[in-house]
Amino acid sequence: MAIRRRNLLDRLPHQGYDQAYVEKPMSAIAHLFRQLTHGVYVVGVARGSECNAFTAAWVMQASFDPLLLALAINPRNSSYPLLIASGAFTVNVLHQDQMTLAAHFAQPRCENKLAGIDWSQKRTGAPVLAECLAYFECVVASRCAAGDHEIILGRVLDGSLLNEAIPPLEYRDTGDLDGSSRLFPETF
Repeated sequence: MAIRRRNLLDRLPHQGYDQAYVEKPMSAIAHLFRQLTHGVYVVGVARGSECNAFTAAWVMQASFDPLLLALAINPRNSSYPLLIASGAFTVNVLHQDQMTLAAHFAQPRCENKLAGIDWSQKRTGAPVLAECLAYFECVVASRCAAGDHEIILGRVLDGSLLNEAIPPLEYRDTGDLDGSSRLFPETF
């Protein structure tokens, strides 16, 4: 069963992003998994003067005491070595009006994804986006293999709510920005 997905990029201003993922059939399993609710984030990493960031959707609170966030990352992601080497990362929460920013940081490896973006460094040195809804600064507490990804547990050191007037961007509103629909099997 093929299901049509809607895509916010049709309604938002975008600058040169490939529309190849818009309005393609989605498998029933991919559509099922799109019903899991979670936000869209930009995860920042840095080691010394080298910084990078990437779009992520698999982030969640994992503990109250201590405060922990869980992040799933593919070890082939170009930011993975920086995250592991530094032992720290930021989670920048995107709001509904930041689909273009999500698409920008979803791009594969490029020279400097942070060029032209307003950002700063706080305690860990990992990038904090100035225009995000909120941010969390974390240090790696533990790691666990999880299929084709690795789960990173980050102990939250700091964070701030920067703009509560706009609701967060949700993953299901991104269409197939990350190309994940092709990764789901056709059957269970």
